[in-house]
Amino acid sequence: MIMNHRLSISVFSALLAMWALPALADEAAKPAPPETLLEAIKQGKPMTNFRLRYENVNQDGYQSTAANAKKLDTGEAFTLRSLIGWQTAPFNNFSFAAQITDVHEFNDDFNDRRDNVPEPGKGAYPNIVDPGYTDINQLYVDWTGIKNTKLRLGRQQLNLDNVRFIGDIAFRQNMQVFDGISVLNKSIPDVEIFAAHFDKVRQITTKLRDGNIDMVNAKYRISPTESLVGYGYFIDVENLGQNGGNPTAAGFAAQGGNGLGASQDSIPTATTDASSKTFGLRLDGARKVNDDWKLLYTAEYAKQDDYRGGNTLIDAHYFKLGGGAAYGVWSLRIDHEKLSSNNGKYAFQTPLGTNHLFQGWADVFLATPRQGMEDTFITFAGSIEKAKLYAEYHVFKSDEKYQSLNGKFGDKYGTEFDASVAYPFSKELMGKVEYAKFNESDVYGGSLQGAARKGDKEIVWLTGMYTF
Repeated sequence: MIMNHRLSISVFSALLAMWALPALADEAAKPAPPETLLEAIKQGKPMTNFRLRYENVNQDGYQSTAANAKKLDTGEAFTLRSLIGWQTAPFNNFSFAAQITDVHEFNDDFNDRRDNVPEPGKGAYPNIVDPGYTDINQLYVDWTGIKNTKLRLGRQQLNLDNVRFIGDIAFRQNMQVFDGISVLNKSIPDVEIFAAHFDKVRQITTKLRDGNIDMVNAKYRISPTESLVGYGYFIDVENLGQNGGNPTAAGFAAQGGNGLGASQDSIPTATTDASSKTFGLRLDGARKVNDDWKLLYTAEYAKQDDYRGGNTLIDAHYFKLGGGAAYGVWSLRIDHEKLSSNNGKYAFQTPLGTNHLFQGWADVFLATPRQGMEDTFITFAGSIEKAKLYAEYHVFKSDEKYQSLNGKFGDKYGTEFDASVAYPFSKELMGKVEYAKFNESDVYGGSLQGAARKGDKEIVWLTGMYTF
């Protein structure tokens, strides 16, 4: 009996040692915390990748430029984005990051919209917003001296939730970055509280805009795959590139931009003020049914009003409701998103969001038309071996009627099909093919040559990216 008891103890001890050894090995493999700044630099991590892209745009060349010249049907861009950077390991609760960006244009057969105005001599070409540019992309210091809290000071990327309202627009070669201070706190179990103040934002057009931008985003994790988020975004910036149109025009009139008035980018003396505040609540998740199936759901509401001198027409709502199912790596869902209109004078806008990912990849609706938007779309995703597949189909309608041809009124903007295939050739190298096709329905405006018209548009992207 004693021998059996000793044998049991020996076996238990051996098993315990076998369980503990990998953990001890992992601890041994981890480098000791840096004792000097030089060691912190050596133990840091790269923020470096290179992205080569070819983009081809084919559109109806009906629109008039300022000189009433017919726009070209096609444009193409071949560009290389180089991000080179490094972030140190934590040292005395501090870490430092620096990253530069360079975008090189190999050709000039497109309108790059630098500073959000037509490129000189290229105004008749389709817009491909990837201007050649070199700048500091990120430069910040992180401090973690308070438990469960990270404070970041400097120029930084930022993506909140599904990037509908706040995002870095990383799809474009020049991403959007913010200058200021942000803090993330995780002291309460399952709760993340983010707050920030920024006084500058550099947009994808390379335009650096001054102002005051305050953000609060509080997330409660219902489960690892489900969350409830409340947010408030306060944007005291007169122009974030969406200003345009004439606010005194009739509510059914076709207008470019947000409809609030002339843009300071093209008319420096313009006094249009699009400052706004937005409050919202978002419920989103994937609920496990069994080992194979998950139910997908999203419900979101937001209210947008004028803020600190913003035009009083800024008064609109945002709704989103959707759901679907996932089986293994495959998923299918349907969603309805509404950006309401204020009597045809102004519609809900998302000037700091990654708008390329919403209302179609063809970027026909980067600014919501003043008559609003109702987007009903189906999304499919899956993978075959290493290849990741994705597709979506949109049906676009307006919230308010707009003027169309022959004195008629319309509410059907059109439809769009988007699809992509991504393939990782290695841990570092990724290739991607993307396609977008927008088809016009009711012509937006009373003329086939209207500058605000949303005509047929087809885009192909070929992308290769190497990440260190």
